[in-house]
Amino acid sequence: MNRDNFIKTNYNEPFIIQRADPYVYKHKDGTYLFTGSVPEYDRIVLRQSSTLDGLKDADEVTIWKKHEQGIMSMHIWAPEIHYIEGKWFIYYAAGDKDDIWAIRPYVLECSGKDPLKDPWKELGQMQASDDFSFRDFSLDMTVFENRGIWYCVWAEKVSVGKKISNLYIAEMESPVRLSTPQVLLSSPDYDWERVDFWVNEGPALLRHAGMLYLTYSASATGACYCMGMLSIPDDEELLNPRVWKKERIPVLRTDWKKGILGPGHNSFTKSEDGAADIMIYHARQYDEITGDPLYDPNRHVYRMKIMWDEEGCPVFSFENNF
Repeated sequence: MNRDNFIKTNYNEPFIIQRADPYVYKHKDGTYLFTGSVPEYDRIVLRQSSTLDGLKDADEVTIWKKHEQGIMSMHIWAPEIHYIEGKWFIYYAAGDKDDIWAIRPYVLECSGKDPLKDPWKELGQMQASDDFSFRDFSLDMTVFENRGIWYCVWAEKVSVGKKISNLYIAEMESPVRLSTPQVLLSSPDYDWERVDFWVNEGPALLRHAGMLYLTYSASATGACYCMGMLSIPDDEELLNPRVWKKERIPVLRTDWKKGILGPGHNSFTKSEDGAADIMIYHARQYDEITGDPLYDPNRHVYRMKIMWDEEGCPVFSFENNF
């Protein structure tokens, strides 16, 4: 299947077109904010709506553009917006025109009330507390609070031998600085995490009934892209990797009949009444791509209602797309 000849189904009608790595944040006042990677990888955009549905057609505002040269001048990827201690922060990855794969995590801050209209300032690269974090290809940073402590999780490639993208976790001293050395959470251990590239990336946190579920994406960005999951009780030591449980099979992967290919790089939000957990993710409608799938613009945004099984674990099913 290619871009001119793919199966249209009841499941693969996009929520938002041509936005990869989608992130939706529901603010305390009930409004929704949306951001994601644009196909040009050259800017950071935001949408805002009083309803989740409204994000589809909401006006999109460019709040930051890439530099012309040097750091933050190439591959502007996977922005996430967070509200921490009365300020807005956007975490994103970026490269350098002179070294396009020198991807590192960066931070923007907005101290105003309206993140679409008020100014943003650059805070530079995320600061490590050790001598080895962010030394190589590092991206897909997410942050969350648990029991009064803020944590940061990101993907980073090890630079010895074969390039492998792992997931790491650390505690945070501030929105721009880590307070502990990195701890390895997950490596691409299984065959489904090693298609074309050995990858764990795109972490996203889901909370439910005293548990933390950390989904992530695996393998290359084409139809082989899929989702894995880690989990841990929320009262355990999050920096102890032995306590985390890793699922042996993907929790979501390509469904050829439904026409949803390479699902992944998701985020989680709540329904308007707060009763349901909603997953926002990207996927493709076809697999025949000329060149690197990374530069094909047609990764679209989809929505899925999360269901829960008898043991309280999340159930990811395209049947619950809406």
